[in-house]
Amino acid sequence: MSAYQAFKACVPIEWSDKLYITLVRGMPGTRELHRRTLEALHLRKCNRTVVRKNTPTVRGMLQQVKRLVAIETKEMYEARKQREANQRALRPPLVISHHPAPKTDSSQ
Repeated sequence: MSAYQAFKACVPIEWSDKLYITLVRGMPGTRELHRRTLEALHLRKCNRTVVRKNTPTVRGMLQQVKRLVAIETKEMYEARKQREANQRALRPPLVISHHPAPKTDSSQ
């Protein structure tokens, strides 16, 4: 288990004042009730994130569509974004020399 997954497992969602909700699965093929719930949460496209207050109403809506969304706290969201930014960061170029190595005179 990665450190992020361990962190994600330890943080109770109930303690957070805001929830970061990301739609991770598409809406085609889902029930009409689930589609209307996602529209009420303003989730219309995959991999889009919205921020909602952590209220019993919102948690009930999320319980209904839990297989379609990923729910994160602010700390979890920022850790994920930082990890993704680090993966996309520019790395120093790899320098390869195609010149032959200078010969050393071992006979002297």
